[in-house]
Amino acid sequence: MGVKQALRSLDAFPRAEDHLMQKTQSGAFVSVLGLVIMTTLFVHELRYYLTTYTVHQMSVDLKRGETLPIHINMTFPSLPCDVISVDAIDMSGKHEVDLDTNIWKLRLNSDGYILGTEYLSDLVEKGHTSHKHDDDKSRHEDLTSHFDGLDEGGKETVMSVKQALKNGEGCRVYGVLDVQRVAGNFHISVHGLNIFVAQMIFEGATHVNVSHVIHELSFGPKYPGIHNPLDGTSRIIQKGSGTFKYYIKVVPTEYNYLSKEILPTNQFSVTEYFSPMHEFDRTWPAVYFLYDLSPIIVTIKEERRSFLHFITRLCAVLGGTFAVTGMLDRWMYRLVEAVVKPNAKIGYR
Repeated sequence: MGVKQALRSLDAFPRAEDHLMQKTQSGAFVSVLGLVIMTTLFVHELRYYLTTYTVHQMSVDLKRGETLPIHINMTFPSLPCDVISVDAIDMSGKHEVDLDTNIWKLRLNSDGYILGTEYLSDLVEKGHTSHKHDDDKSRHEDLTSHFDGLDEGGKETVMSVKQALKNGEGCRVYGVLDVQRVAGNFHISVHGLNIFVAQMIFEGATHVNVSHVIHELSFGPKYPGIHNPLDGTSRIIQKGSGTFKYYIKVVPTEYNYLSKEILPTNQFSVTEYFSPMHEFDRTWPAVYFLYDLSPIIVTIKEERRSFLHFITRLCAVLGGTFAVTGMLDRWMYRLVEAVVKPNAKIGYR
């Protein structure tokens, strides 16, 4: 009996007799309010526990010999597909004109609807041997003689392109470029054309409108939370022409999922510059993307909070709510009692 009595004296939650307990309307109101608050907090804490969070780490990038995938999806509303080429050059000296591997072109009418698909432009292909848009030595040649020197197919293509320009045709360029993992640039322009053919079509560089809309530009697959700053960018030239240059700093990134799957990709920052075209400029308008790689790799890890952390927070919020509602119930009971008792004495008198 002595041991039981000693244990009973340690009880921190003594129970009162049922006939000594008094239930009130104010107590019922506070109880319901406390139950609603505790249920809301429980759901919030459960969602907080189930939600993953990310931890960022940085280290030196030790990768070598890999390629850099560049996903592009752009629209040129004022240039037909027959004159557009995608060219790439990097610091290793590799220079490719009018890349056609994994690159597609969609012909668009003046309203932006698809007319057809082009894989490689005949005009651009014929111009590879005379890629001299930065040299104006032959600008005063008789263009008529060069037009006469084209075969029938070439003449028909030139005329069809000029007609497409009059009709307001545009082009959508999309696909993936696999380039060396070194600094370089790729640009979309009419540089693949023979300079005489370009002069026949546009009658001068100032008439080449490189207005464009960047629907997507990324350097690898997407991961949760990534933001590509050029997505949705629109640059429309109302008058004249010029060259757009986007200076891009590519940051290698690895995303580690909770499932231990590792996704290698890249994120980037960008600044842009526009150079207007003048009548006697030697260059032709283009849209340049000049990229460089950061030596630092960012590792992003998905993590989930521990169950012990969840239980600790749950006890804190539920216990705090229970204590506050208990205090509120006592205050309301005393307030009601203080109001009712004087009124009862007055009525008795």
